[in-house]
Amino acid sequence: MNVGFIGLGALGQAIIKRLISQGIKVTVWNRTIEKAQKLNLPYVENPEDLLQKRDILILCLTDSKAVKDILNKLSDNLQNKIIIDITTNHFPTVLEFHKFLKNKGGFYLETPVLGSVIPAEKGLLNILVSGEEKVLKEVKPILNIIGQKIFYLEEPGKATKAKLINNYVVAMLIISLASGINFGEAVGFTKEEIIEILSSGSGNSYLLNAKKEKILKEDFTPHFSVNNMLKDLYYVDDLFKEISRVYIEGTLAKELFKLTKNLGYGEEDFSAIYKTLKILNNIKEG
Repeated sequence: MNVGFIGLGALGQAIIKRLISQGIKVTVWNRTIEKAQKLNLPYVENPEDLLQKRDILILCLTDSKAVKDILNKLSDNLQNKIIIDITTNHFPTVLEFHKFLKNKGGFYLETPVLGSVIPAEKGLLNILVSGEEKVLKEVKPILNIIGQKIFYLEEPGKATKAKLINNYVVAMLIISLASGINFGEAVGFTKEEIIEILSSGSGNSYLLNAKKEKILKEDFTPHFSVNNMLKDLYYVDDLFKEISRVYIEGTLAKELFKLTKNLGYGEEDFSAIYKTLKILNNIKEG
């Protein structure tokens, strides 16, 4: 099977690596062709060329604006084509994508994923899917390569809402963990000691185990960046406004990640929130 792929960020590269390892032929386009060249991947000069000999195109982009730009470029080439969109989108905008593809005679699957680089490389992502079931069945062999579980939510927009809820919870959890580790250091524990204690009690979690090495070594090479988390929290903010719900804790999370970006950590892993909280604690102590 031969698919097109647009989006060579950390997650996109991990998914491509997984697909290739399982015999899927992947051809890419990226805004900076040099990135594809450095990765030694088959590439095309224009996104339209990806659909000349391929009926399936996977998008793994930064935000809904980037998705909209790509779909507009492909506008005349979408008849009978399937777009698998892994991007975490803005919840009202994703409805426009479903409608746009339908009007062009194509098919749009909204497929945000739970997990980042390491599970992606192992095919252990969890995939949220909204769209036509017949289209899902057609591309399921591809999704089964990159994911261990598929949640079929059918109704357009529902997969995106589920992903935003997940990332909202993840943001709250990483803030709690980073705060607890900073708290432990402030009262005399080493990072190693307090993380081991948390890992042995009710404070243990998938997220702690996934991020403890980054915090211990303060190596915040991104698997999912501060900028991406902040973007998602703005989307979450809009979702809360849509349903007229109070968002006090979410607003705090958004402001903390905004501060983390402003401190120059935007391209680092979102667990770099640990450094922001350490700075705030030191300011208070001063």
